[in-house]
Parts: sequence; C-alpha cells; structure tokens
Amino acid sequence: MRLNKAASTGFLLCFLAVIFGIASNGGIHTVINFLHIPSLITTLGGSLFAVMITSDSFEDFRNGLSGFRNAFKKVEVNQCQIIDSMYLMTDLARKEGLLVLEEKSHDLPDAFLAKGISLVVDGTDPELIHDILETEMIHANDREGRQVRFWQDFGAYAPAWGMIGTLLGLVNMLKSMGSDPSAIGSGMSLALITTLYGSLIANWICIPIARKLEKKSEEEYLTREIIVEGVLSIQAGENPRIIKEKIKAIVDNKE
Repeated sequence: MRLNKAASTGFLLCFLAVIFGIASNGGIHTVINFLHIPSLITTLGGSLFAVMITSDSFEDFRNGLSGFRNAFKKVEVNQCQIIDSMYLMTDLARKEGLLVLEEKSHDLPDAFLAKGISLVVDGTDPELIHDILETEMIHANDREGRQVRFWQDFGAYAPAWGMIGTLLGLVNMLKSMGSDPSAIGSGMSLALITTLYGSLIANWICIPIARKLEKKSEEEYLTREIIVEGVLSIQAGENPRIIKEKIKAIVDNKE
C-alpha cells in the first residue's frame, strides 16, 4: 500500500506537536507522566466499544476500522487518468467499432470503468448499463459513508468517555482525601489524563480521518458519475467533444 505523504506527515506532526507541548513545559522526561494504561483503556476502549454498539455486525465494525488504513492510502489512479482513458476508448470505438474495446478494457486503470466498457462490448441495453453501474455506485457510496460515520461517531464518543474516566478518577480521589491528603495532587493528575486522551483521540485521529474519508468518497463518487456518463456516450457513438462537454458540465456542477 502506497501512503499519502501529506496525510501521514500531518498525522506525525500532530503527534510531535503534542510531545513538544509536553517537553517545553517540563522537559522530555515528563512525557512518562502522561502515560497511564488504565486511563487509555477506559477512554479508547469505552469509545470504541460504544461505536461497536451502533454497528450492524462485526463485519460492519471491521469495515469501519479499515477506514483508518484507507485514509492514509494514496489514490493510485486519479480522475484525469480515467478521463483520458475514456477519451481514448471513444476514439477507438468511433474508428474501429465497439468490439475493439474488449481487448483494451483489460488495461484500463479503473475496475468500475472496465466493467462499464465490458457491458458496452457485450451489447447490453443502455438503460440496463445505467442501472447496473448506478446500483454499484450507490453500494460503494453507502460502504464509504459507513466508514465516515464510524469515525465521526468514534470522535464524538471519545471526549465523553474521557470525561467518564475523569469522573471515575475524581470519585476515587475524593474517597481517599481523608486518609491521605498528599494523594490529591497525583489523583487529580491521573483523573485529568483521561480527558486529555479523549480530546487527543477525537481531534488527532477520529475527526481528521472522518473528514479525509468523506473527501475521498466525494471525489470517487464524482469519478463514478463521470464514468457512467462517459460509458453511455461511448456506446451511443457520440463525438469526443460532446463527451468532454458533458464531463465538464458534471465537474462544474459539483464544484
């Protein structure tokens, strides 16, 4: 898997910004004071399991988790490459006929486009092609939307579970105040760590990933719309200039 350099660099720099904030106030050795496994389990585990409650199945939950990897995955084929491939298919179809596209369809950079061209070569009715491709578009968009909602929910629950952890720590601290007043400072520190963890999980991981997945889903949906229009135009034997105008209209409308 090729990483998106901008996304992975931003993710790392956020982490370094937190480390810098800690170190600049007490030295790098104070980082250890911010590590507390029970607080992390309470915050991360609680919010993650809360998202599991909203999932339809374990498969749905795993699909949501896989969004983390997808957010950092570099897009192998961009929109311009796909549009150029469609223009090439249009020229070939007009000069040599639709059947010549069968051999070329195996070399296309996008599976959705290859499927559309294969349907054209098979002589499928235009309305049926439209229905098949649009149904696949809807399913893909729904699957991507579930990943977005997974990370949005995760980001919403994390601060709340951080506060729950803080309240648990405060209850324990207040119970020990009478017997050991010196433990108040350390108890308050540990209680607040869960709030910090909740904010970090939400604003460093969940919300940026949800936004990244949402942007990718919007771009991929637009690309699929362009492919559907292009495939139907190729089947109809339209002039490449007309296809360009149609694609331009779709892009301009989305912008």
